[in-house]
Amino acid sequence: MNLKKVLVKDCVCLSLKSDTKTGIIEEMIEHLFSVGKITNRQGAFDAIMAREKKMSTGLQHGIAVPHAKTDTVKGLVAAIAFRKEGVDFESLDGQPANIFVMTLSPLNRTGPHIQFLSEMSQLLNRSDLRQRLLAAQDVGQVLEILHSGQ
Repeated sequence: MNLKKVLVKDCVCLSLKSDTKTGIIEEMIEHLFSVGKITNRQGAFDAIMAREKKMSTGLQHGIAVPHAKTDTVKGLVAAIAFRKEGVDFESLDGQPANIFVMTLSPLNRTGPHIQFLSEMSQLLNRSDLRQRLLAAQDVGQVLEILHSGQ
């Protein structure tokens, strides 16, 4: 998977304002809607929340990966966002999340969704990379860190 094609400038939000799990999801969906990546806000929100009801997508090390499969998108859509203060995302380690990776993919396509999540989890598993992302001052720095994988 080429992260450069999926994570582009429009798909990065440096400072989320919401301080709840639902608010973070709404804010990220609104961002994707505002840049034309999704056309059905409510459908995308409903799909993500249905997935969250099955099991929280809050992982560990401050990472949450809200994701879903939905017929509201034609191809893989993704965004990365940050809230330095952290938000309770019902994470596996009980710690607040401050790095959020959202992805939506079509119901009938499995491969790209799983490949994207796998590549992102490999990158975000590195403490040094997470720290650099949280310290990034602009979207260009975030993309450089993610695209270089270093």
